Amino acid sequence: MAEEKKTPSRSEREAAIKDKAGWVITVIAALLAVNTYIANGNSGKVLNNTIKANDTWSFYQAKSIKQTLAEMAYDDAVERKQLDKAEKLKAKIARYESDPSTGEGKKELMAKARALEEERDIVRKSGPWMTFSGMAYQLGIVLLSASILAVSMPLFWGSIAVSAVGALLMSQGIWLWLPF
Repeated sequence: MAEEKKTPSRSEREAAIKDKAGWVITVIAALLAVNTYIANGNSGKVLNNTIKANDTWSFYQAKSIKQTLAEMAYDDAVERKQLDKAEKLKAKIARYESDPSTGEGKKELMAKARALEEERDIVRKSGPWMTFSGMAYQLGIVLLSASILAVSMPLFWGSIAVSAVGALLMSQGIWLWLPF
């Protein structure tokens, strides 16, 4: 005689989903918190690098103006045959162009500003991925909550799938492993 398999009642199915969903919600919420922390840090880095690059370009402009004024004074000194003054101005003009000892020549300032801009641009690329990831995690939590209310395993597994997509998007936001 074969035993008849008893179909679980709604409350038994609900208890089973609640048990599983509680753990999954905890994991997804933790991933969402990490995602938000990283995204906020990236936003701060973009802002800081933009400000630092702007400051560096402003310093570059000031050096360029000073260099132009020194070049005008040099031309005047050469015309007036003030050779000592002209030599000092020539050295000053060269320092305005490049000063590796202080890192404050135009050449060094340009390299620093471009490096800051490049770093900012790389970090900026991660922004949309982190936003999409956060949305996927939030949607996963909503689907998990709905699976409990509807006592629906398809919604439960759908939330897992959506959250997995969120993890994939988050990994792209962190490592930018896809070429676009």
